[in-house]
Amino acid sequence: MKLHHTSVDHLNQFTTYGEDFVKVNGTDYRGSLIVTQTEVREWRPARFEDLTEDDFACLLELKPEMVLFGTGPRIRFPHPRLSRALAAAHVGLDVMDTGAMCRTFNILTAEDRRVVAVLLGA
Repeated sequence: MKLHHTSVDHLNQFTTYGEDFVKVNGTDYRGSLIVTQTEVREWRPARFEDLTEDDFACLLELKPEMVLFGTGPRIRFPHPRLSRALAAAHVGLDVMDTGAMCRTFNILTAEDRRVVAVLLGA
C-alpha cells in the first residue's frame, strides 16, 4: 500500500509497504529493521520465534519514548519478559501489524516524537 507523503522531508517516513518489503523515503528494504527519525538499519531477529530480551534491550541506546513493533500481516504479542528492559525504562511498546506500524510511525515522527519502529521480516 502506498502512503501519502507528509511535509517532513528531513525525517524518515514509510512511503510504501507490502507483504515482504517496506519503503522508507522511497528506498526499498527487506528483512528485519530498526527505523528512527534519521536512521534505518538491520535488526537481528529474522522471525518472531528468534526474538530475545537483548533484541528489545538494545533499543534503549536510541533513547526512544516509544517503540512500535510491526509483526507482519498479523499482530503477534511477544512474551512480556522479552520487553522488560523497555518497561523498566518507562518506554512504551506498541505491538501492531506492519501496516498500522508504518502509518503510526509517520504520524508520530511528524509530531517530532522520539519513536523507534522495529519490524520483522519486511
